[in-house]
Amino acid sequence: MTDIPLRKIDHVRFFVGNARQSAFFYRNAFGFDVIAYAGLETKVRHEAGYVLKQGEITFVLTSPLSDQHPESKRLVAHGDGVMDIALDVTDVRACYDEALKRGATGARPPEALEDENGVFETASIRAYGDTTHTFVNRDRYRGVFAPGFKPIDPERYQESTERPVGLAAIDHIVANVEEGKMNEWVEFYRKVLGFTQLVSFDDKDISTEYSALMSKVVQNGTGRVKFPINEPAQAKRRSQIDEYLQYYGGPGVQHIALITGDIIKTVRKMRDNDVSFLRVPQTYYDTLTERVGTIKEDLKELADLGILVDKDDEGYMLQIFTKPVADRPTLFFEVIQRRGSKSFGKGNFKALFEAIEREQELRGSL
Repeated sequence: MTDIPLRKIDHVRFFVGNARQSAFFYRNAFGFDVIAYAGLETKVRHEAGYVLKQGEITFVLTSPLSDQHPESKRLVAHGDGVMDIALDVTDVRACYDEALKRGATGARPPEALEDENGVFETASIRAYGDTTHTFVNRDRYRGVFAPGFKPIDPERYQESTERPVGLAAIDHIVANVEEGKMNEWVEFYRKVLGFTQLVSFDDKDISTEYSALMSKVVQNGTGRVKFPINEPAQAKRRSQIDEYLQYYGGPGVQHIALITGDIIKTVRKMRDNDVSFLRVPQTYYDTLTERVGTIKEDLKELADLGILVDKDDEGYMLQIFTKPVADRPTLFFEVIQRRGSKSFGKGNFKALFEAIEREQELRGSL
């Protein structure tokens, strides 16, 4: 199956209870600049939206302005979360028509939105749960983001060259789906978008004494778009995926992995900004060099910050995970630095999942 030609992830759209306050959080904790706004002042009557940017990462935060908004019930069902992963394509209509021909369900047909800055083309298909993928083409659009959005008013948010923490791009976006549904969604991405399976992890790879899950990673032809898909596996107690499905109210985006060129500097800045990260026991670092060999980073600094390390045949990678960013134990983020490795941290799974279980125990969810 040939892949639908995706250039990259264009942006990730979150649906949140209060977009202005969420923008403040991602700006001050994660170092994003708020660059655009849509809402009542820009003649958008049903919702407010903020566009945030850092490196090649674009987040869009959207909130309903009344209970008449078609998505307003989403907040009761899910809380704050990812509603759409937008994909940059050369031809929106061709990609949409081809996706439907291959079995996708349309969410919004192709349309060309126009303003004084040009033409912005868009169309959406449905994915797991009520998550969507929007095909986007902005080749003929010169505006700050899309029609309806205006550059941010400095009185609303000031830009700052001091703010970015070094996050550069999206590495991968992880979905949680129900038990028995993982292969179905792997097949969806293979059949509809032409993705291939990159790697697979079973319950022997991702398990602790109490819980387990299974995961498969799919990617597009260029490898620029990667989606790991998780499902719970049978175990003694409820896994983190079960907990997510309960509190999110179904399948959805579990976490977004963000690349940095200097994870130590990035994590230090984020910690200074009060971002909370998961911690593994200090004993993890006692045998780190035996497991991964020589690394460039200072081991004491990694232990101090709680950064994990794993290796494969092509090099090593460093990673760390935030705690959930809202009250529900659902969406969180990964910060990752790759030194040659293309892996997803298989060697860290046990330590990481035990850390997650300690948090679950505090919440009474294990």
